[in-house]
Amino acid sequence: MDNNINKYLLLIFVVLAVKANAQNNENEVEKYFENHNGAFVLFDDSANKYFRINEERCSQRVLPASTFKISNSIIGLEAGVIKDENFVIRWDKIKRGNKEWDKDNSLATAIKYSVVPYYQELARRVGKEKMQKYLNDFNYGNNKIGEKIDTFWLDNSLKISPEEQVEFLRKFYFYQLPVSKRSIDLVKNIMPFEEYPQSVLKYKTGGGQKEDGTWIGWLVGYIEKTSRNTSGVKDIYFFALNVDGKNFQEISELRIKTAKNIFKQLGLIE
Repeated sequence: MDNNINKYLLLIFVVLAVKANAQNNENEVEKYFENHNGAFVLFDDSANKYFRINEERCSQRVLPASTFKISNSIIGLEAGVIKDENFVIRWDKIKRGNKEWDKDNSLATAIKYSVVPYYQELARRVGKEKMQKYLNDFNYGNNKIGEKIDTFWLDNSLKISPEEQVEFLRKFYFYQLPVSKRSIDLVKNIMPFEEYPQSVLKYKTGGGQKEDGTWIGWLVGYIEKTSRNTSGVKDIYFFALNVDGKNFQEISELRIKTAKNIFKQLGLIE
Protein backbone atom coordinates (compact mmCIF):
# COMPACT_ATOMS: atom_id res chain seq x y z
CA MET A 1 0.00 0.00 0.00
CA ASP A 2 2.88 2.35 0.81
CA ASN A 3 4.30 1.72 -2.67
CA ASN A 4 1.00 2.71 -4.25
CA ILE A 5 0.91 5.92 -2.20
CA ASN A 6 4.49 6.71 -3.21
CA LYS A 7 3.67 6.13 -6.89
CA TYR A 8 0.62 8.36 -6.59
CA LEU A 9 2.62 11.14 -4.93
CA LEU A 10 5.32 10.82 -7.59
CA LEU A 11 2.70 11.13 -10.33
CA ILE A 12 1.30 14.27 -8.71
CA PHE A 13 4.80 15.73 -8.45
CA VAL A 14 5.52 15.04 -12.13
CA VAL A 15 2.23 16.60 -13.26
CA LEU A 16 2.80 19.70 -11.13
CA ALA A 17 6.38 20.02 -12.40
CA VAL A 18 5.24 19.82 -16.03
CA LYS A 19 2.54 22.44 -15.43
CA ALA A 20 4.99 24.73 -13.67
CA ASN A 21 7.49 24.40 -16.50
CA ALA A 22 4.81 25.19 -19.10
CA GLN A 23 3.68 28.23 -17.08
CA ASN A 24 7.25 29.49 -16.78
CA ASN A 25 7.75 29.03 -20.51
CA GLU A 26 4.56 30.96 -21.25
CA ASN A 27 5.57 33.75 -18.87
CA GLU A 28 8.96 33.96 -20.60
CA VAL A 29 7.27 34.31 -23.99
CA GLU A 30 4.67 36.83 -22.83
CA LYS A 31 7.39 39.34 -22.00
CA TYR A 32 7.90 39.96 -25.73
CA PHE A 33 4.45 41.61 -25.91
CA GLU A 34 5.16 44.09 -23.11
CA ASN A 35 3.58 47.51 -23.76
CA HIS A 36 1.74 46.20 -26.84
CA ASN A 37 -1.51 44.36 -27.37
CA GLY A 38 -0.93 41.16 -29.30
CA ALA A 39 -1.72 37.50 -29.72
CA PHE A 40 0.19 34.38 -30.71
CA VAL A 41 -1.00 30.91 -31.68
CA LEU A 42 1.29 27.97 -32.40
CA PHE A 43 0.17 24.47 -33.35
CA ASP A 44 2.71 21.66 -33.01
CA ASP A 45 1.40 19.18 -35.55
CA SER A 46 3.58 16.25 -34.48
CA ALA A 47 2.41 16.58 -30.87
CA ASN A 48 -1.13 17.68 -31.82
CA LYS A 49 -0.75 20.50 -29.34
CA TYR A 50 -1.53 24.24 -29.21
CA PHE A 51 0.41 27.01 -27.52
CA ARG A 52 -1.28 30.39 -27.11
CA ILE A 53 -0.50 33.82 -25.75
CA ASN A 54 -3.47 36.08 -24.95
CA GLU A 55 -6.02 33.35 -25.57
CA GLU A 56 -9.03 35.67 -25.76
CA ARG A 57 -7.46 37.75 -28.54
CA CYS A 58 -6.44 34.56 -30.41
CA SER A 59 -10.12 34.08 -31.32
CA GLN A 60 -10.83 37.71 -32.26
CA ARG A 61 -11.23 38.48 -35.96
CA VAL A 62 -9.45 41.43 -37.59
CA LEU A 63 -8.51 42.36 -41.12
CA PRO A 64 -5.96 39.91 -42.62
CA ALA A 65 -4.22 42.62 -44.67
CA SER A 66 -1.45 41.15 -46.83
CA THR A 67 -1.52 37.72 -45.18
CA PHE A 68 -4.46 37.22 -47.58
CA LYS A 69 -1.94 37.16 -50.42
CA ILE A 70 -1.46 33.43 -49.75
CA SER A 71 -5.13 32.82 -50.50
CA ASN A 72 -5.25 35.42 -53.27
CA SER A 73 -2.36 33.68 -55.04
CA ILE A 74 -4.07 30.28 -54.86
CA ILE A 75 -7.35 31.76 -56.09
CA GLY A 76 -5.66 33.52 -59.02
CA LEU A 77 -4.05 30.25 -60.10
CA GLU A 78 -7.19 28.17 -59.64
CA ALA A 79 -9.38 30.69 -61.46
CA GLY A 80 -6.97 30.67 -64.41
CA VAL A 81 -6.23 34.38 -64.08
CA ILE A 82 -2.52 33.69 -63.69
CA LYS A 83 -0.74 30.68 -65.21
CA ASP A 84 2.19 30.27 -62.88
CA GLU A 85 4.65 32.08 -60.62
CA ASN A 86 6.17 33.88 -63.62
CA PHE A 87 2.92 35.49 -64.75
CA VAL A 88 3.46 39.25 -65.08
CA ILE A 89 0.92 41.98 -64.39
CA ARG A 90 2.09 45.26 -65.87
CA TRP A 91 2.64 48.31 -63.73
CA ASP A 92 -0.26 50.77 -64.07
CA LYS A 93 2.23 53.69 -64.10
CA ILE A 94 0.84 55.09 -60.85
CA LYS A 95 3.80 56.02 -58.65
CA ARG A 96 3.34 54.86 -55.07
CA GLY A 97 6.80 55.65 -53.73
CA ASN A 98 7.88 52.02 -53.48
CA LYS A 99 10.51 50.92 -55.99
CA GLU A 100 9.34 47.30 -55.87
CA TRP A 101 5.74 48.29 -56.54
CA ASP A 102 6.46 50.91 -59.22
CA LYS A 103 7.33 48.37 -61.91
CA ASP A 104 6.07 45.21 -63.59
CA ASN A 105 5.81 42.24 -61.23
CA SER A 106 5.37 38.50 -61.49
CA LEU A 107 3.44 36.47 -58.92
CA ALA A 108 6.76 35.41 -57.38
CA THR A 109 8.02 38.98 -56.93
CA ALA A 110 4.58 40.25 -55.91
CA ILE A 111 4.35 37.93 -52.91
CA LYS A 112 8.01 38.46 -52.03
CA TYR A 113 7.67 42.25 -51.90
CA SER A 114 3.99 42.24 -50.88
CA VAL A 115 2.96 44.24 -53.94
CA VAL A 116 -0.57 45.41 -53.18
CA PRO A 117 -1.39 46.78 -56.69
CA TYR A 118 -0.56 43.37 -58.27
CA TYR A 119 -3.02 41.60 -56.00
CA GLN A 120 -5.66 44.27 -56.44
CA GLU A 121 -5.57 43.76 -60.20
CA LEU A 122 -5.55 39.99 -59.70
CA ALA A 123 -8.70 40.26 -57.55
CA ARG A 124 -10.43 42.45 -60.14
CA ARG A 125 -9.69 39.85 -62.82
CA VAL A 126 -10.99 37.02 -60.63
CA GLY A 127 -14.22 38.94 -60.01
CA LYS A 128 -16.52 39.07 -57.02
CA GLU A 129 -18.56 35.95 -57.79
CA LYS A 130 -15.59 33.61 -58.13
CA MET A 131 -13.75 35.23 -55.25
CA GLN A 132 -16.72 34.70 -52.97
CA LYS A 133 -16.93 31.05 -53.98
CA TYR A 134 -13.30 30.44 -53.03
CA LEU A 135 -13.65 32.31 -49.74
CA ASN A 136 -16.59 30.09 -48.88
CA ASP A 137 -14.70 26.96 -49.97
CA PHE A 138 -11.72 27.96 -47.83
CA ASN A 139 -13.97 28.96 -44.90
CA TYR A 140 -11.69 31.98 -44.58
CA GLY A 141 -12.65 33.95 -41.48
CA ASN A 142 -15.98 35.71 -41.93
CA ASN A 143 -15.89 35.09 -45.74
CA LYS A 144 -16.98 38.68 -46.36
CA ILE A 145 -15.95 40.68 -49.44
CA GLY A 146 -18.04 43.80 -48.91
CA GLU A 147 -18.46 46.40 -51.63
CA LYS A 148 -14.98 46.56 -53.18
CA ILE A 149 -13.37 43.56 -54.81
CA ASP A 150 -9.91 45.14 -54.76
CA THR A 151 -9.68 46.24 -51.10
CA PHE A 152 -11.85 43.88 -49.05
CA TRP A 153 -8.85 42.28 -47.26
CA LEU A 154 -7.58 45.77 -46.36
CA ASP A 155 -10.74 47.74 -45.52
CA ASN A 156 -12.04 45.63 -42.59
CA SER A 157 -14.67 43.81 -44.67
CA LEU A 158 -12.84 40.47 -44.54
CA LYS A 159 -11.74 39.44 -41.04
CA ILE A 160 -9.97 36.42 -39.61
CA SER A 161 -8.65 35.41 -36.18
CA PRO A 162 -5.18 34.03 -35.37
CA GLU A 163 -6.84 30.68 -34.59
CA GLU A 164 -8.47 30.65 -38.03
CA GLN A 165 -5.20 31.67 -39.71
CA VAL A 166 -3.52 28.60 -38.22
CA GLU A 167 -6.36 26.32 -39.30
CA PHE A 168 -6.19 27.70 -42.84
CA LEU A 169 -2.42 27.18 -42.95
CA ARG A 170 -2.81 23.57 -41.82
CA LYS A 171 -5.29 22.91 -44.64
CA PHE A 172 -2.99 24.69 -47.07
CA TYR A 173 0.10 22.74 -46.03
CA PHE A 174 -1.55 19.32 -46.05
CA TYR A 175 -3.46 19.84 -49.34
CA GLN A 176 -6.85 19.87 -47.63
CA LEU A 177 -8.19 22.92 -49.48
CA PRO A 178 -10.50 22.16 -52.43
CA VAL A 179 -7.90 23.22 -55.01
CA SER A 180 -5.22 21.51 -57.10
CA LYS A 181 -1.95 20.26 -55.65
CA ARG A 182 -0.17 22.27 -58.36
CA SER A 183 -1.56 25.58 -57.09
CA ILE A 184 -0.63 24.78 -53.50
CA ASP A 185 2.90 23.75 -54.46
CA LEU A 186 3.43 26.87 -56.56
CA VAL A 187 2.44 29.12 -53.67
CA LYS A 188 4.50 27.14 -51.16
CA ASN A 189 7.54 27.55 -53.40
CA ILE A 190 7.25 31.34 -53.70
CA MET A 191 6.41 32.18 -50.07
CA PRO A 192 9.12 34.24 -48.34
CA PHE A 193 11.38 32.04 -46.24
CA GLU A 194 14.42 31.96 -43.97
CA GLU A 195 16.72 28.98 -43.47
CA TYR A 196 18.30 27.98 -40.18
CA PRO A 197 20.63 25.05 -39.34
CA GLN A 198 17.77 22.78 -38.25
CA SER A 199 14.68 24.51 -39.58
CA VAL A 200 13.03 26.49 -42.38
CA LEU A 201 10.64 29.36 -41.65
CA LYS A 202 8.01 30.14 -44.31
CA TYR A 203 5.86 33.19 -43.71
CA LYS A 204 3.76 36.09 -44.91
CA THR A 205 3.56 39.52 -43.34
CA GLY A 206 0.54 41.79 -43.20
CA GLY A 207 -0.26 45.24 -41.88
CA GLY A 208 -3.20 47.63 -41.88
CA GLN A 209 -5.55 49.80 -39.85
CA LYS A 210 -8.48 48.52 -37.85
CA GLU A 211 -11.75 50.46 -37.62
CA ASP A 212 -10.51 52.39 -34.59
CA GLY A 213 -7.43 53.58 -36.49
CA THR A 214 -5.02 51.30 -34.61
CA TRP A 215 -2.38 49.70 -36.79
CA ILE A 216 -2.10 45.93 -36.64
CA GLY A 217 0.80 43.82 -37.87
CA TRP A 218 0.59 40.14 -38.81
CA LEU A 219 3.09 37.35 -39.28
CA VAL A 220 1.68 33.95 -40.25
CA GLY A 221 3.22 30.79 -41.62
CA TYR A 222 4.88 27.56 -40.62
CA ILE A 223 8.21 26.13 -39.52
CA GLU A 224 9.63 22.83 -40.73
CA LYS A 225 12.12 21.58 -38.15
CA THR A 226 14.32 18.49 -38.30
CA SER A 227 12.90 15.97 -35.84
CA ARG A 228 15.07 14.95 -32.91
CA ASN A 229 13.21 11.65 -32.69
CA THR A 230 13.19 10.30 -36.23
CA SER A 231 15.88 10.71 -38.88
CA GLY A 232 14.73 12.52 -42.02
CA VAL A 233 11.38 13.52 -40.55
CA LYS A 234 10.26 17.14 -40.18
CA ASP A 235 8.21 18.44 -37.28
CA ILE A 236 5.74 21.07 -38.52
CA TYR A 237 4.68 24.10 -36.49
CA PHE A 238 1.95 26.45 -37.74
CA PHE A 239 1.74 29.94 -36.28
CA ALA A 240 -0.09 33.26 -36.40
CA LEU A 241 0.95 36.41 -34.58
CA ASN A 242 -0.60 39.85 -34.55
CA VAL A 243 0.38 42.96 -32.63
CA ASP A 244 -0.93 46.53 -32.39
CA GLY A 245 1.11 49.68 -32.88
CA LYS A 246 0.95 53.42 -33.51
CA ASN A 247 1.90 53.34 -37.19
CA PHE A 248 2.99 51.06 -40.01
CA GLN A 249 6.69 51.41 -39.30
CA GLU A 250 6.21 50.32 -35.70
CA ILE A 251 4.12 47.24 -36.47
CA SER A 252 6.34 46.23 -39.41
CA GLU A 253 9.29 45.98 -37.02
CA LEU A 254 7.33 44.56 -34.08
CA ARG A 255 5.74 41.64 -35.92
CA ILE A 256 9.08 40.23 -37.10
CA LYS A 257 11.04 40.94 -33.93
CA THR A 258 8.37 39.59 -31.60
CA ALA A 259 7.78 36.41 -33.59
CA LYS A 260 11.47 35.59 -33.89
CA ASN A 261 12.04 36.15 -30.19
CA ILE A 262 9.21 33.74 -29.44
CA PHE A 263 10.52 31.15 -31.90
CA LYS A 264 13.96 31.32 -30.31
CA GLN A 265 12.48 31.05 -26.82
CA LEU A 266 10.59 27.93 -27.88
CA GLY A 267 13.64 26.45 -29.61
CA LEU A 268 12.13 26.47 -33.10
CA ILE A 269 14.86 28.54 -34.74
CA GLU A 270 18.47 29.03 -33.73
